[in-house]
Amino acid sequence: MEGGVEAVRLVPEPPGDGRPSFSLYDEPRSNHDIPPCLSVVMPVYNEVATIGTIVRHVLTQRPVQELIIVDDGSKDGTWERLQWLAQSDPRIRLFQHAQNQGKGAALRDGLKSASSRYVIIQDADMEYDPQEYFRLLQPLLTNKADVVFGSRFAGSVSHRVLYYWHSVGNRLITTLSNMATNLNLTDIETCYKIFRREVLEQITIEESRFGFEPEITAKVAKLDVRIFEVAISYNGRTYSEGKKINWKDGVSALRCIIKYNFFR
Repeated sequence: MEGGVEAVRLVPEPPGDGRPSFSLYDEPRSNHDIPPCLSVVMPVYNEVATIGTIVRHVLTQRPVQELIIVDDGSKDGTWERLQWLAQSDPRIRLFQHAQNQGKGAALRDGLKSASSRYVIIQDADMEYDPQEYFRLLQPLLTNKADVVFGSRFAGSVSHRVLYYWHSVGNRLITTLSNMATNLNLTDIETCYKIFRREVLEQITIEESRFGFEPEITAKVAKLDVRIFEVAISYNGRTYSEGKKINWKDGVSALRCIIKYNFFR
């Protein structure tokens, strides 16, 4: 007991349908409180500098049941590095595109291969911290949500200060998406989105690049599912450090908001 508040923990209930389920005693304090139940899907393109670190970091998190990595035609030695890493842990599942097709294409292949009850998207660039999986899992484990977005703009969790006009663009895209979907999200362009697997099974991903973000948001909004948003930290990188998204992807996002909200 601290300050009259009892220690908190999620504990597994006896299995019924063969899938892990949880009973809420209180919110988990860390990933250590959650047994394996999570498929992590990681699209990768030319990330040889960070891939070893992020893979090891993901695999040390207790909820991770499998790590599905889709190399999207890397030319910098990332694929060779991945093959070496895969020998160290049977939870790693590798897929490769011979030619670069885009983040959406990599996610399309990775998400359909996921087998755990919950599925999260993880970038390979160290901008998002796997130690925060428990924050995103908590609304799912306590049966409050079916889909959870991790917001870089909600709450008071720390984030690196970077490009002002990027933040303006992100907020504009999110606002226009919200107007079309009638949701009140704060960050649709976030990498961290986590789903019950049965939700993903109802969605066909069409976009091959960064248009995946407004597409998946529009398609989730049309389903009869519960959507939550939680604050996450963000350690963004600069273009000199390997950031890939640009203004053309912002234009594409606007196209996708119109396409998937009004013409699908």
